[in-house]
Amino acid sequence: MYDVLIIGAGSAGLAAALTLGRCCRRVLLADGGPPRNADSPAVHNFLTRDGIRPAELLRLGRAELAPYPTVEIAPLAIETLSRDGRHFRATGRTTDTDAPRALLARAVLLATGVADVLPPLPGFRALWGRGVLHCPYCHGYEVRQLPLAVFGHGRAAINQALLVSRWSADVVLLTHGGAVPSDRARRQLRRQRIGVEARPVARLVGNPDGSVRCVEFEDGTYLERSAVFITAAQEQRSGLVAALGTRLTAKGAVWTDRNNETTVPGLFAAGDASPGTQQALLAAAQGSQAGICLHEKLTREEVA
Repeated sequence: MYDVLIIGAGSAGLAAALTLGRCCRRVLLADGGPPRNADSPAVHNFLTRDGIRPAELLRLGRAELAPYPTVEIAPLAIETLSRDGRHFRATGRTTDTDAPRALLARAVLLATGVADVLPPLPGFRALWGRGVLHCPYCHGYEVRQLPLAVFGHGRAAINQALLVSRWSADVVLLTHGGAVPSDRARRQLRRQRIGVEARPVARLVGNPDGSVRCVEFEDGTYLERSAVFITAAQEQRSGLVAALGTRLTAKGAVWTDRNNETTVPGLFAAGDASPGTQQALLAAAQGSQAGICLHEKLTREEVA
């Protein structure tokens, strides 16, 4: 029996485990595999760790948990999760030996993150995290003053193009056959000197280092760019969210109250799986907050 099962060992899960370990709570941190930013060369905008490689950030986080004897880290992919009376029952397989494992926990934290749904065009997946980028706050400084593109035609893509224009005076919005939705949007784009290219994109051509060399259109012409920003659709990375019937927001995030608790009592969520701006530093902050809220909930149960 664990006090808390944390599913997901990225920034949110590690921070929650640290907080709960310092509360002397018995915790199992289930590490189910590589994080969302595994393809990125560096984590940026993370105070004291700006520019660190994603794998190194996680290694340091795991190392900081070593002094806390009540925290266990397991290479474990959780496959099922259900309520069992006042507790949760989970089953999974260890990712190194494929051995089955079953466990009970008084509470669960979902730190499982999201998966980005990339355009089904050649080059987007291959260049993801290096030449194809999602967050200007994470990657904009590294491509400042370079020729950039933003892919998409909805309001989210327009807003992103306006933001990206802070880092470069040469930004083109690739609408892939779509139209700019309003006169106001067209005025905003003109004011920032953002070009609009409506021709359908055929593929992205990359360089050996993973950066973008050019955008190729379906008519065979090219546009030289150094990086492409996208507002990718997202889906929950773990099927456990749907299996438990937790409420989702209109954007598909796991709804939580101000204490990070979902609509399933005892089930909490933090990091990219929950609503809000998505950054490693913010995910760590949410994980720490969730750890505090979990400890306080368990304490209330113990003294009732």
